[in-house]
Amino acid sequence: MRLEVVKVEISDGANVIIGQAHFVKTVEDVYEVVATTCPGSKFGIAFAEASGECLIRHDGNDEGLESCAIEACKEIGAGHSFIIYLKGGYPISLLNALKDVQEVCNIFCATANQLEAVVVESETGRGILGVIDGCSPKGVEGEADKAKRAAFLRKIGYKR
Repeated sequence: MRLEVVKVEISDGANVIIGQAHFVKTVEDVYEVVATTCPGSKFGIAFAEASGECLIRHDGNDEGLESCAIEACKEIGAGHSFIIYLKGGYPISLLNALKDVQEVCNIFCATANQLEAVVVESETGRGILGVIDGCSPKGVEGEADKAKRAAFLRKIGYKR
């Protein structure tokens, strides 16, 4: 068994969601969730089959984001994994709907931070153990930090 850390490139202004699913119709079902939950957003999806032809299935409404998803899926190389690149919407708007997709088993992350996937490889194939999402904490927020957080959430429309 071999461990590898795979850097996931995130294009400027994009968010990434990485998950695990178990069926060939994942791409179609995830496409429908993104298109209906975040109308007007741009996105690309890739899904790595784990049996049969073992192809990377893909779709989206933005060729560049779709290419990013395909490349990240190739680099990670884990069967039954999927990756979504999203612009013009926030992953928080998608997560519950994604979790309700019948074949979605797990969501590892939803982020715009620097991102690495921790991948294990055996004789059979590769799997995602988890992710490293962003940086380690540098301190504890104070009152000024709390006020800044509250202002930001109101600015982007998540709080009144």
